[in-house]
Amino acid sequence: MAAPLPELVTVDAKPYAYSFPPKHTALVIIDMQRDFLLPDGFGDIQGGNLSDVQASIEPTKKLLDICRRAGLGAIFHTREGHVPDLSDCPSSKLIRQHQAPGNTQHTLTIGDKGKLGRLLTRGEWGHDIIDELAPRPGEVVIDKPGKGSFWNTTILHKLKARAITHLIVSGVTTECCFATTIREANDRGFECVGIEEATAGYNDACFKASSLDMLYWSQGLFGFVASLQPLIEALEPCATPVIASLTPPQTPQTWDGDLRISSLQKAYRSGLSPVTVIEQLFKTIESYQKENSGVWIYFEKKDVVLEATKALVVKYSDKAALPPLFGIPYSIKDSLDIAGLPTTTACPCLTHIASESNPVHEKVLAEGALFIGKTNLDQLATGLSGCRSPYGMPHSVYHKDYISGGSSSGSCVSVGANLCSFSIATDTAGSGRVPSCFNGVVGYKPTRGLLSTVGLVPACLSLDCIAIIAKTVSDARLIWLLCEEYDSRDRYAKPVISFQRHVNATGLKAKSFKFGIPPPEALSICSPTYRRMFHQAIKQLQSIGGVLTPFDSTPFDKAGRLLYDGTFVSERLASLPDNWLEANRSHLHPVILEIFEKVVARNSTAVQAYRDMQAKALYTRQAENVFGYTAAGIDVLVVPTTVTHWTTKQVLADPIKTNTALGEFTHCGNVLDLCAVAVPAGEYPVSELSGNKEDAGNLPFSVTFLAGNRLDAETLEIARRYEESITNLKS
Repeated sequence: MAAPLPELVTVDAKPYAYSFPPKHTALVIIDMQRDFLLPDGFGDIQGGNLSDVQASIEPTKKLLDICRRAGLGAIFHTREGHVPDLSDCPSSKLIRQHQAPGNTQHTLTIGDKGKLGRLLTRGEWGHDIIDELAPRPGEVVIDKPGKGSFWNTTILHKLKARAITHLIVSGVTTECCFATTIREANDRGFECVGIEEATAGYNDACFKASSLDMLYWSQGLFGFVASLQPLIEALEPCATPVIASLTPPQTPQTWDGDLRISSLQKAYRSGLSPVTVIEQLFKTIESYQKENSGVWIYFEKKDVVLEATKALVVKYSDKAALPPLFGIPYSIKDSLDIAGLPTTTACPCLTHIASESNPVHEKVLAEGALFIGKTNLDQLATGLSGCRSPYGMPHSVYHKDYISGGSSSGSCVSVGANLCSFSIATDTAGSGRVPSCFNGVVGYKPTRGLLSTVGLVPACLSLDCIAIIAKTVSDARLIWLLCEEYDSRDRYAKPVISFQRHVNATGLKAKSFKFGIPPPEALSICSPTYRRMFHQAIKQLQSIGGVLTPFDSTPFDKAGRLLYDGTFVSERLASLPDNWLEANRSHLHPVILEIFEKVVARNSTAVQAYRDMQAKALYTRQAENVFGYTAAGIDVLVVPTTVTHWTTKQVLADPIKTNTALGEFTHCGNVLDLCAVAVPAGEYPVSELSGNKEDAGNLPFSVTFLAGNRLDAETLEIARRYEESITNLKS
């Protein structure tokens, strides 16, 4: 059996030993394309010596194999080339060599038709990676228009999103794209090592040694250079041999019931059949229905799921090349469309049959996930209690007397009760965070516009976003990585590339971070139990390198009040057809009707709406300064996810007041365009909260990490470290 990956691996290198954390290290293979390695490709036409670059293929295969089998943090492949119309190709790159005086060599240039297709043009046969090094499902392919991998690409974002701090670099050519990429990575804070045997150029006799020497000159100016064999020897003890086929063993492997994505991935690679998982899972779901009804609005038939599961097994027979979500069961909130199925938004009179699916649903399906059903929610996604649906009232998975939270109630219960591995939900004012707290799961709300909301029945269109409910921060991060993509159909979609902060790969800054907390007067609304648990969380954050830092909380408080005290709540009505409320009063949940009638009674004016939009812009800018890229800025704001855990009786007795309190620390999130992740932070006795010593059992507590627009990668890694520290405390 393979040994677990150590925290740190050290190999001999120049100018001195290179140490790297395998889980935070990526292999980056540069441009091993047909255009650069095969006869009649771009490199051959450039006059390159193909024998040198071809000699690097076999060492690169060995490097790729050991990194795959050892489970390195990530594997990236790059391809240099341009879009077919060459609009991303600078004129200097296109014509400089071709126009050289006396040129007889460069008869064809980028975009011209060669024997391998148009040269360095995306989509052409020559542009793709050679078969021997073909990427597997889950590995990242970066198409770059330049020689370096970081110019005009998403590689920095994708590396940071995977919490990568160290790079092992190989590929061609040494003097050009390989060296340029290492230099670019160095500027962005990555600790890099180039593997000598796994890189080559078109004139190694003249350039390879000097190019590598320059990288580590002056005690490591740009990074390190190492040989392949010491790296293989260092990783081999951790490398797991893979079973070549999904053919069932003589004795079918049993499943331990662990639904974490990482655990299922490991089990499937070791021979577990997803059919076994689905068979057992349906028994759990059917049994749980009797215990906690109201989780599902639509439930996929067992035969349909089993048929899809068996089709997956046939499609992916090679266990070494399974897609990341192979056989992973999931649910989706019933305010998101799936083609051919009804979308109710827990409001029967608003039900429609969807003609196309939400893109996030389509992406997880394409990665091998298995759809189980659509989950219940507070009607029209309006509420944080989980008590406002005509399809039932699910309770917390911890205790039948306590609320599940909402509006993504069914999504969070389905994950917390081990009915699926993750759920695709939504978050407008805290709907993905509050119920996560009450069911002991992770609720991640990415920056708005990173995950497409096409096919989402809007609650408050300008503030809605997709949320991911998962068992762990790492699981939530994986779903985000697989589903993030710019969708031009989404009017609030964020551009693909934006400014990115550097990485701190080594030293004290690699482990420290600055965090702020709400002022005492804001925390006073919390129950004594929640205040005690939050103080414990603060101490734990400090123990893992967190530095408590003062900040101005004013914009967060004002933005939170703006959501429901201002005119933004009117957008909930703007998302409905004209005169819809008047025609459908009798079909609405009484609390929802009361809320909407109060909104109408306000008679809000356009002037008020514009003032609120201006205030929102001001508070957003002020919040950006709080998370500023400066010595004074904080990395994350840490808050209790909510203020207390109400019983169902308490909520039904005063549904609006109790619901409003639940959003104290969540309402500002989307108003200020923040990212947020709610993370379980321990449990406490029910009796401590209720004051009744006879009450048995425990309830979950949760803290939320909030940070600025598109600081998701940094926020998720701090949250993951906190989660890991809590897990270690338990063990």
